Amino acid sequence: MKLIDGKVAIITGASSGIGQAAAILFAAQGASLVLVARRQDRLEQLAHQMEKDGGKVAIVAGDVTNEATHQAAVETALSHFGRLDIAFNNAGQVGAMKPLAEMAPRQWMDVLDANLTAAFLGARAQIPVMLQRGAGALVFTSSFVGNSVGLPGMSAYAASKAGLMGLVRGITADYAGAGIRANALLPGGTATEMAGDADQRAWAAGLHAMKRIAEPEEIAKAALFLASDMASFVTGSALWADGGNAAVKL
Repeated sequence: MKLIDGKVAIITGASSGIGQAAAILFAAQGASLVLVARRQDRLEQLAHQMEKDGGKVAIVAGDVTNEATHQAAVETALSHFGRLDIAFNNAGQVGAMKPLAEMAPRQWMDVLDANLTAAFLGARAQIPVMLQRGAGALVFTSSFVGNSVGLPGMSAYAASKAGLMGLVRGITADYAGAGIRANALLPGGTATEMAGDADQRAWAAGLHAMKRIAEPEEIAKAALFLASDMASFVTGSALWADGGNAAVKL
């Protein structure tokens, strides 16, 4: 049984890491996809490979901090596939890593724009189309950082990822009765481009009870659960996919 067979999903940050892993998994589970990222060459390469494997894919190259990018993604979903059922608002950045008092206001805003305002812009474009169908699932990539722990030099990142929890609860209060589900996925350290070098990954592994960081495919599976009807009564929630980080500090 394919969990999202016949569904149409937007995935942001799809050119690498968790977004790319989710794109491959969602396609294997029957979804048609609109893939969004800044790097068009990577999107084209991924889409070509997925189409060879039988996937149905359209791409939108653009910056998620721009409202037009999200509107283009929704319009592409409608023009190519005729509907929108799922949005995995996954794109984000770590940004400048420095103590708060040393951070320039522009550096602070860059991180909040990429991680929090972009999520708002995505939801703002996606929800009206979902309301027309009377159903939809929004998934936002938050983090253990800012929700269970603070890390040195990551105040802006922590604030933006904590803010996503407020966004999820607000969407739930506004739209759950209309059939729209919104949930946050809280990964632990994950082996993506943002994870740093081998020493940084080893340090991050030590924060987790499982003593390792996740593979992107593991986080994609958690996103699939939240996006699918397996989570039909799950909304306004945080799904910890963090290797026990929030549960145990060792």
